[in-house]
Amino acid sequence: MGDSVKRVLFVNSEIFPYLPESDISRIGRYLPQGIQERKKEIRSFMPRYGCINERKNQLHEVIRLSGMNIIINDVDRPLVIKVASVSAARMQVYFIDNEDYFHRKQIYRNEEGEFFADNGERAIFFARGVLETVKKLRWAPDIIHCHGWISHVLPLYLKKAYREDPIFSGSKIVLSLYDDISTEKFSTDFKDKICMAGVSAEDISLPDSPDGINLAELAAQYSDGIIMGTENISPELMEFCAASGKPVLPFDRKSFGDGSYIDEYDRFYSLVQA
Repeated sequence: MGDSVKRVLFVNSEIFPYLPESDISRIGRYLPQGIQERKKEIRSFMPRYGCINERKNQLHEVIRLSGMNIIINDVDRPLVIKVASVSAARMQVYFIDNEDYFHRKQIYRNEEGEFFADNGERAIFFARGVLETVKKLRWAPDIIHCHGWISHVLPLYLKKAYREDPIFSGSKIVLSLYDDISTEKFSTDFKDKICMAGVSAEDISLPDSPDGINLAELAAQYSDGIIMGTENISPELMEFCAASGKPVLPFDRKSFGDGSYIDEYDRFYSLVQA
């Protein structure tokens, strides 16, 4: 059964050592390596936040992948793709960059601790930037594994706007859920900004003033399998996922301690893809 999955695309909010060590960033660093060591092709993406030191981490722009514009709220935003290598793991990380969205030194909140007002737009840009870059790479993933809130628009886009694209015709989405921004609020026009060709307002089950749980539920709605990435998931979100009828892998702290979660995730990919 494991042979059914050949290629896994990781869409990460955080990867260590580019960001400080956390539950999400450790998984972003070590899960792709572990899956690659199990004889699968992998690609990893994350935003190029302004706090990432490009010289220290040896990021460089990939000219052939950069250059397109992504329109959000009637404004053209240039998409820049950068890449760096994790030499110890023999793998590359692709970074989605844009001066307006990702050059600030803070990640999700300003110096006063307030959630950035344009975080919804940043999530839209990141999701579309990843999908457009994978198309340019002509690399068709069997599994797309999303980690962290900033990846949560991608499942909707894949299943609606990109469903006819041959690169993604066989792709299934696995969503890892964390307690990263459950109570944070997005702008009241977030739903309108998500709309694009192939995605209508009827496809977007968000209230007028959505929070992190609402966005996670939207991601779960369009995913094919769900992984509980932490034990602190809100009961509302856990109940939503259980009622979805989709495969759900519960959180297992012991497996993170001994590294066996990589094999568990690998088996889950095959279950979802079958």
